[in-house]
Amino acid sequence: MRHIVTIGGGSGQCRLLTGLRTLPDVRLTAVVSTVDSGGSSGRLRSEREVPAPGDILKCLVALADDPQGAALLLQRFRRHPRLQGHNAGNLLLTMLADYTGRFADGIEALAEILKVRGTVLPVTTDRATLVAELVDGSRVFGETRIDRPGRDPRAAIENIFLVPHHGGTVGVFAPAVDALHRADAVVLGPGDLFTSLIPNLMVDGIGEALRGCGATLVFPVNLMTKHGETDGFRARDFVHQLERRMGRQVDVVLINTRRPDRQFQSESRRHGVDMVGIDRHAAFWQGRRVIETDLLDTTAAAMRHDPVKLAGAVDAAIGPAAAVQD
Repeated sequence: MRHIVTIGGGSGQCRLLTGLRTLPDVRLTAVVSTVDSGGSSGRLRSEREVPAPGDILKCLVALADDPQGAALLLQRFRRHPRLQGHNAGNLLLTMLADYTGRFADGIEALAEILKVRGTVLPVTTDRATLVAELVDGSRVFGETRIDRPGRDPRAAIENIFLVPHHGGTVGVFAPAVDALHRADAVVLGPGDLFTSLIPNLMVDGIGEALRGCGATLVFPVNLMTKHGETDGFRARDFVHQLERRMGRQVDVVLINTRRPDRQFQSESRRHGVDMVGIDRHAAFWQGRRVIETDLLDTTAAAMRHDPVKLAGAVDAAIGPAAAVQD
């Protein structure tokens, strides 16, 4: 039985889990970012003083015994003036956290209700604000403002860090460290580099755990650049940004080779985004295994990783040698 830990947030991590759950002889743990500041999650963070529940909920739904039925929890209220914009799952998770007395216990309770096949853990239960420092010295506060910038894209992100709401540091949730030390493989992403992936690495204790674990570290490179975050990035830029914050190299890099039609690419460029270049001949790749394969979901309206293709690539990257006996 192989133990795979995923680290991330947003829809990318959920799509990965949807694919990984179909693999045989795999035990899954999702370590999830909790710094979302927008929408229902942002409102609950502010009003109820809890870590953002939204990405946690999506992972629970992805691993639920009946994911289609559980997806009802993602439906948003539309008519009630005070509930409008919230979904039932975020409210239920927040209520369970209140009832049990701890956010982590609320997650565990909802996992039992949904009969989740795996484990979903917050990377931290400390409340914090994500801050981006730009090359011009200015700062942008909050995941939502970083994710949807109105700034000049030439003012690139220089650094990213977490500001705790209470105390001096943002500490890791201890079971997440335990999961990393038991893992055969760790998959970072896929997801937005500066708002879904790197925030996890800024939590005190995660970098040390990744450097100390013996797991194979796999990184599926983003399919496209993100306006205001990764403009002009090539594959090695994504890898470099992760590695400089982890303090260790990625073992396996997964790169998509499938391209959408020219009309889609032209339309994307008009919106300030482009396909991520591969830069095959860069000396940078020495010491890392690079797998180039078709990872594109050709049925989706937007550029997305195909869950089954992505899981297959992760499975091939890990290989049977990573399997251990329980």
